[in-house]
Amino acid sequence: MFGVWAPGEEVAKLTYFGLFALQHRGQEAAGIAVSDGRQVVVFKDLGLVSQVFDEQTLSSLRGHLAVGHTRYSTTGSTTWENAQPTFRTTATGSGLALGHNGNLVNTAELRDEVNALVGRGGHGAVTATTDSDLITELLAATSADVGLEEAAVRLLPRVRGAFSLAFSDEQTLYAARDPHGVRPLVLGRLERGWVVASETAALDIVGASFVREVEPGELLAIDGNGLRSSRFAAPEPKGCVFEYVYLARPDTTIAGRSVNAARVSIGRRLAAEYPAEADLVIPVPESGTPAAIGFAQGSGIPYGQGLVKNAYVGRTFIQPSQTIRQLGIRLKLNPLREVIRGKRLVVVDDSIVRGNTQRALVRMLREAGALEVHVRIASPPVRWPCFYGIDFASRAELVAGDLDLDGVRRSIGADSLGYVSIDGLVQATEQPASRLCAACFDGNYPIPLPEDAQLGKHLLEEIISDEGALAAGYGAAGAMHQP
Repeated sequence: MFGVWAPGEEVAKLTYFGLFALQHRGQEAAGIAVSDGRQVVVFKDLGLVSQVFDEQTLSSLRGHLAVGHTRYSTTGSTTWENAQPTFRTTATGSGLALGHNGNLVNTAELRDEVNALVGRGGHGAVTATTDSDLITELLAATSADVGLEEAAVRLLPRVRGAFSLAFSDEQTLYAARDPHGVRPLVLGRLERGWVVASETAALDIVGASFVREVEPGELLAIDGNGLRSSRFAAPEPKGCVFEYVYLARPDTTIAGRSVNAARVSIGRRLAAEYPAEADLVIPVPESGTPAAIGFAQGSGIPYGQGLVKNAYVGRTFIQPSQTIRQLGIRLKLNPLREVIRGKRLVVVDDSIVRGNTQRALVRMLREAGALEVHVRIASPPVRWPCFYGIDFASRAELVAGDLDLDGVRRSIGADSLGYVSIDGLVQATEQPASRLCAACFDGNYPIPLPEDAQLGKHLLEEIISDEGALAAGYGAAGAMHQP
């Protein structure tokens, strides 16, 4: 997400470059909404930022404020209608564009609110198909009486889950972050304006100076009168620890901590917790690189590049043929045979979710001549689904969900396997454990889940307690974040 209020600047181009810096956070769709003070115009489409926008399109989006978004879906299908920013016309005729990072857990209640408004003859037909749409619908429906800013102050305390928002009408840019601050959101200063973005790296690319993080439970408003802040809820910080592991760029800073420095520290801790006798440490690029450097530093084993990544392979709309599909991981990674042949390798990756990538990778390295493959993971085992904005597999699909350490090792075919501990990961972030959400690792969800998801979690905990081991069978609850 990226938002800018900067009269006299080419805000659409600033937003384009801001989104370009945030492309890693979503590759399904991209969109920009721009206001010139009289109307809000939204342009969005499926694809990467560079595929959706060209010079001609950006030049036509003129105004003084903009909201941009790159989509990574956790609710709703990959369709043009679900691309963001979402848009509604309010009862007073003004436009409302909104970008949302996160995932809500009380969409059923919010949908009931929307239906009740429609039932009273308030705001036309319900068109919302995602949780982001529901927020937009409710803001548009309630802002007619009290204005958009007050509508947000009244609505957001009733919105439960993870949400970092950037939204606007014709005159004002708004930014808000849920009371737990699960997803990141930062404020930056331009010479002639203000910027909000999901990561500090996006501020850097547009030449904005970092001011501070948007606080959990805070609503910012930026217009011709300057910047003003209000609170819609008391802060209860629970930032997502997986941002440090994978989601954020290494050149981003979160809570004053360099993500790259945190990942290198994780690697050093991993070397201390799970040492290996080996000849070479190699990363799975790019997200495993800082931790691999740290592992090499901590272990004294030389660091090298054993895998080459195709930088242009991400999520694609072009489906490979069966022959190419069977090549699997080789579409993204290829081994440097002369580097790894005859070597005992430590392979450092950021995480294991389903295990398919690591399984194929270990096989590929052995075929390329590696004598031993010792896998080290810069996060604890992912054993629980995320309900707050990461599209992890359902409980039954998580390879660590029903297997112990040796079971996962056998599943991926490694000679040895080690994960960094939760304590080691938290220490590397330099944040108190009380301020972090690690639910995907420990099952402790800081925001109450829907009742049926909670029921599934409690049933699973009973199975774990009875059998003394993690068990599968969480598929129904794991699908709860797909309303």
